[in-house]
Amino acid sequence: MPVTKEALDEIALTRVEYQAIVQQLDREPSPVELGMFGALWSEHCGYKHSKQLLRLFPSESPRLLVAPGQENAGAIDIGNGLAAVFKIESHNHPSAVEPYQGAATGVGGIVRDILAMGARPIALLNSLRFGPLSDARSRYLFNGVVGGIAGYGNCIGVPDVGGEIFFSSTYANNPLINALCLGIVSTQGMMRAAARTPGDLLVLVGAETGRDGIHGSSGLASRTFESEREQRPAVQVGNPFLEKVLIEACLEVVGAGLLDGLQDLGAAGLTSSIVESAARGGTGFRLDVARVPRREAGMTPYEVMLSESQERMLLIVTPKNLGKVKAIFDKWDTLCTVVGEVTDDGVARIFDGDTPVAAAPVQMLTQPPLYAVQGEKPRFLAALQSYDLDALPLPTQAPTEVLLLLLASPNIASKEWVYRQYDHQVQTNTVLGPGDADAAILRIRGTSRALALHTDANGRMCYLDPFVGGALAVAEACRNVVCAGARPIALTDCLNFGDPERPEVAYQLRQCVLGMVEACKALQVPVVSGNVSLYNETRGTPVYPTPVVGALGLMEDVSRRCQSAFQQDGDIVVLLGTSAVQGEAGSLAGSEYLEVVHGLVAGQPSIDLSLEARVQRCSLRLIQEGLLRSAHDCSEGGLAVTLAESAIQGGHGFRGSFNCQGRWDAALFGEAASRIVVSLAGSSMAALERVCREESVPYTILGTAGGQRFTIPGLLDLSLVDLDDSWRHGLERALGQ
Repeated sequence: MPVTKEALDEIALTRVEYQAIVQQLDREPSPVELGMFGALWSEHCGYKHSKQLLRLFPSESPRLLVAPGQENAGAIDIGNGLAAVFKIESHNHPSAVEPYQGAATGVGGIVRDILAMGARPIALLNSLRFGPLSDARSRYLFNGVVGGIAGYGNCIGVPDVGGEIFFSSTYANNPLINALCLGIVSTQGMMRAAARTPGDLLVLVGAETGRDGIHGSSGLASRTFESEREQRPAVQVGNPFLEKVLIEACLEVVGAGLLDGLQDLGAAGLTSSIVESAARGGTGFRLDVARVPRREAGMTPYEVMLSESQERMLLIVTPKNLGKVKAIFDKWDTLCTVVGEVTDDGVARIFDGDTPVAAAPVQMLTQPPLYAVQGEKPRFLAALQSYDLDALPLPTQAPTEVLLLLLASPNIASKEWVYRQYDHQVQTNTVLGPGDADAAILRIRGTSRALALHTDANGRMCYLDPFVGGALAVAEACRNVVCAGARPIALTDCLNFGDPERPEVAYQLRQCVLGMVEACKALQVPVVSGNVSLYNETRGTPVYPTPVVGALGLMEDVSRRCQSAFQQDGDIVVLLGTSAVQGEAGSLAGSEYLEVVHGLVAGQPSIDLSLEARVQRCSLRLIQEGLLRSAHDCSEGGLAVTLAESAIQGGHGFRGSFNCQGRWDAALFGEAASRIVVSLAGSSMAALERVCREESVPYTILGTAGGQRFTIPGLLDLSLVDLDDSWRHGLERALGQ
């Protein structure tokens, strides 16, 4: 009997897609087959609306060890026989339904992606978006997500070393929860998630299988929220203590050389892990769901195949090694069960004991239809981009009031209330953690080198101009890594957008990717891994287009690291990227000032990628030559906020000596791109001038660090105590703490 529309809606398949399945199978699919197609052809697993765009990202690099999309995460050669493995993924929809478990299992899932490469996870970061904290539900989601991240990450012993948080009404009903994990593995010991050898055994390890997470990838993450129907069963439930044991057991069998392959059970559970492993190996498999350990009675083969129960891994083991593998998992008191074997016929065969319940070609299951994404420029953009910011009245508040207001804004205020709940020193690799620098820095053990990590995105800018916003996301992520003293070597990204079947969202998606591609080329940094999260909207209202970029940087000498805080009284403070402090109204486009003070999101953002590349090269040279005492990216909040943050963090005031040209609000709070505030000893100024000249980078002297006041002649005169109070407690006050 042909499947009903309700059944197709449940697994997010269209009628046309269903008919394609029937045509290719030359029969109606069984219920288990239909569920498998729904999962593997879902947006979350199949990337139907994004795969063709993702192919545009530059991925060439002599350091690249794995082609993007071929494994669970990107792998980059960092020298000394080691590889950095990293990836970012979303857990948006589950977190909107069940914030604690949604965020917790998002952390667990990204950790297992790194583990599947044979790497030890050494760091976590997160990029979070919520509605305004004045809204009770937004506060509930925020507290739940932060609690879930802390509760899971702290238990598994992986430090949470950084991230970013942004609040806007556009995310009120659909928060964005993106988690990044970094791991280290020897280049010789890296695992692959491929079943290449017929006769190898499929071994399921870790937790028992339950009913949690069914339709998580196809139903929950591949469609919009259009009703209040009960969705909690689609949210997974995590057990971080089991995850910790699973990490150690898997790393032990990897280190013993006992595995032919290793794969995470994440989205779509057994279905995706086994089918995708067979697809990579060009093989088939036979699986008996009756062998799968379960924690709930009466589960059907359909439920077993689609369950997204957490803390499970798939091992691909040659029969002769099975005894040794079992012995290791017995030692760790962890389930280890043979559930099937690899075959040579290219067919996914599922049995329930002796009863066949599914048989479909592996390649067919993993080749969903791909849709071209073009879209139409939204009509509202023309008015927003042409908004006359020159005609904007100056605020009635004095500059001091505006600065204190912005420093207390939850988008700018210190996130210490959040990150003090995370363990960011466990494993003792963290050199600079949250709040110490523009990027987290982790030592590479046994060497003098280090890795830097940062995530960045600005949905407001992407909303106003998706192309420019996409370029800005890449530029800012790399700029922050550079400010810490590292050279950007690879990117991972998570593309968070609304319904791609709507023309305006399709336009945003395509233009953001094209802007990111241009920035990657200009900065010569490849995209090596990532994730796409679409359908982030509720009742026809999408979130801001939000491409989150995670940048990985390599530092040859960790002693040359750079912090964002002013370090010494008397140091000269310089702005790289411009020859004067310009008060051009255009720089207010999409700024925090414009929204907080004027209630506007408008204007035309811009970036000069050639200048951006030169500024980053220049800053990196200055740090590597030991000339800078601090470096801080000038972005959200503009120049005054950047200077204030460096002063607050360092406990050293600032005495400005520059004149503002044009509007004082734009000069102080405009968010023009490609600018970095640095400080250095006066004796190093000649060398700075030389490097800037060689790199063709303009600069202007802003003043000196020192004292306990923050002054800009004719505009600002505040004590560090007042600045610190606004910035350090702004988030807590917004939460009602």
